[in-house]
Amino acid sequence: MKKLLVGAIVGGIIIFIWQTISWAALNLHHASQEYTPKQDSILSYLNSQFSEEGAYLLPSYPKGTSREEMEKQMDINKGKPWVQIQYHKALNVNMAANIIRGLLADIVMVAFFCWILLRLASPGFGVIFTSSLFTGIIVFINSPYTIHIWYPKADIWIHFLDAIASWALCGIWLGWWLGRKKP
Repeated sequence: MKKLLVGAIVGGIIIFIWQTISWAALNLHHASQEYTPKQDSILSYLNSQFSEEGAYLLPSYPKGTSREEMEKQMDINKGKPWVQIQYHKALNVNMAANIIRGLLADIVMVAFFCWILLRLASPGFGVIFTSSLFTGIIVFINSPYTIHIWYPKADIWIHFLDAIASWALCGIWLGWWLGRKKP
């Protein structure tokens, strides 16, 4: 149990630190958060158009639209501009709560990974490190890349870098920590 808890806490902190470096210190994801000098007028317009918070894909169809009508609209809109909007009525920044939730999520994620590793018969550094890298690739393919297939992301390769770097660093730690032989 000690190996799992210490492995998860330190591994979660390592992934959290990488995320902080990537998103804040180095701002590697800047391509997905570009600035426009028209932001005030755009936000004002959106606020006048949306009555509630939500995620919107434009162009789209009302619920209940027939398959034939959807296909017709897709053909009409082919090659035209489109946008995804995550609309919120108010910006509520609670850095402390977000940091705590992010760190706890990383610790829980690594705890699940440690639980799997500890079920293997005496895994060594190489197996743990490789398993960690594969986990990073799985994490990347499962969410950022699969979403990117349908809704291209400007920072997709930075998400790949994040997955590989954070899980490689975590794998180095876990390879050493979990791969040690008991005295």
